[in-house]
Amino acid sequence: MGGEPWNYFVPFEASVEAALKKLRERVFESGDFRGSEMKPATPDDAFTNMGADGTASILDILMVGDSPEMCSVCPLPDAQLKSLFGTAHPTHEMIEATTDFYDDIERGQGIYIIVYKDDQPHEYFFAGYSFD
Repeated sequence: MGGEPWNYFVPFEASVEAALKKLRERVFESGDFRGSEMKPATPDDAFTNMGADGTASILDILMVGDSPEMCSVCPLPDAQLKSLFGTAHPTHEMIEATTDFYDDIERGQGIYIIVYKDDQPHEYFFAGYSFD
């Protein structure tokens, strides 16, 4: 089948972990993930039910890390942000204008970017690939 890309913008808050948790709950409640027809009871059940295929969504991401790992998101490094966007503080529009950030993301992993508006953190952008 091949890895499927996914991405989401969410409001900024002090804790990226809290933002991730809220996003996972929102996606679970919406049913917008592979395996939703199985009616899992929790986001973790949805992840477990799909096994090696994954949910092709943020439900495949269980934690925030400092570097790329399976089932986690990590920040895109400043050097890569500057290379992609010409700044370490990209805007929503800058991020929407490219998909090049996917080039270095492995299957079953993701990244997050702090999105700026008027030079202030405004959103998080989460992106990644499904397992298969």
